[in-house]
Amino acid sequence: MSRVTSRRRLLLAAIALSAFGSAGRQVRAQAWPTKPIRVIVPLTAGSATDVMARLVMDQVSARLAQPIIVENRPGAGNTIGMRAVAKADPDGHTILANSSTHTVTPATRSNLGFEMTDLAAIVPLGNMPVVMVVNPAKGYKTLTDFVAAARAKHGMINYASAGAGNSSHLNGERFRLAAGFEAVHLPFKGAPEALTEVVAGRADFYFAPLINALPLLKDGQLQALAVSGSARASALPDVPTTVEAGYPNSEYNFWAGTPADIRSRLYAEIATALQHPAIRQKLTDLGADPMPLTSEQFETLVRGEIASNTQLVKAAGIKVN
Repeated sequence: MSRVTSRRRLLLAAIALSAFGSAGRQVRAQAWPTKPIRVIVPLTAGSATDVMARLVMDQVSARLAQPIIVENRPGAGNTIGMRAVAKADPDGHTILANSSTHTVTPATRSNLGFEMTDLAAIVPLGNMPVVMVVNPAKGYKTLTDFVAAARAKHGMINYASAGAGNSSHLNGERFRLAAGFEAVHLPFKGAPEALTEVVAGRADFYFAPLINALPLLKDGQLQALAVSGSARASALPDVPTTVEAGYPNSEYNFWAGTPADIRSRLYAEIATALQHPAIRQKLTDLGADPMPLTSEQFETLVRGEIASNTQLVKAAGIKVN
């Protein structure tokens, strides 16, 4: 086995169960974990991925009888946290909980400092519906009304995102291209800041994870025009998808997952935690829909979305670095 191939296998093990230890030392899966586990979330505290990861990992921690420490490392389109996991000691005690921005990163970042092939998908924590929100004072009754106004303004409209190269950035661009209007991108630090701008009326729209937008929708500070996923959100059954509203090729799904080695006990532990009645109910209350996939199916989804997002980045002319 070449040095490069060996290192790749070690990196894969480092962010999952640890089929191998450092310097080729074999680690028995049944002995894992032997110390507290770190879960790196490359997004701000309170983000959809952060909340979902903490909820599920609390249950996994109880099953493993080991503390699981969630650590936020936001920045640089999630690559700071991703790199930290890729470079961690290959002992299976450092894993990554990332959002669908994971599939955007390869297209928007020219120098990651690691290889995407070092990270393989294990299991999605859930499909968090993304809702297109506007300020109710704008007076849009439907998504068609909004698009008509956006086209009439000839590039004077804007949209917020949780950062350049973030999945919400790509979500906005996919819809803009599908609906045929120009818009100015306004990147912010995270979802709370982006939502604040929409509530204040300074940003015209934002594709927000439902977990962050739901309280503001309930109290009338925001209005939902559509959801961007392939299906309606169970928490917003009367809100159509962007495709249902008449804009083909506009769908964009937001998921939260754990990139890691395909072979691992971690898949079984997380999958079991996701089936726990209390966890399922809490995720439902947060607006998340189940996303039951095997590791192989999730890996296929990730690779397919990397290819799709690469095409979208080129079509939208997005350049981050």
